[in-house]
Amino acid sequence: MGKFMIRSVPTGVKFDLAAGNGSIIATSEVYETLAACRRGIASVRKNAEKANLEDLTEAGASAGNPKFQLYKDRAGEFRFRLTARNGNVIAVSEGYHSKAACLDGIASVRENAPAAGETEVNNP
Repeated sequence: MGKFMIRSVPTGVKFDLAAGNGSIIATSEVYETLAACRRGIASVRKNAEKANLEDLTEAGASAGNPKFQLYKDRAGEFRFRLTARNGNVIAVSEGYHSKAACLDGIASVRENAPAAGETEVNNP
């Protein structure tokens, strides 16, 4: 089962979503407060499972929110971002070397986010 790991950073609070094996599969923006961060987690839980897929590496790709947008970054790696119904980005991925691996990452977020627990991580 996945887990949302909440941590303080110099400019606020953020979360990482880890899969059952401990691999980080999505990361949030930095929020000003813990309460705002928890609202972000709730939004990921709510939207991940039902989000559309918009593959921006394919011509004519278009999907309504909520959605996972799959794209290729400047370094040539595949990434995704999850947007909520209002269009705000609520989670992003690391870079993947292949499109298939990125699609696996999206599938992992869909599977893990809805029932993932939360833990606050103390920074060293």
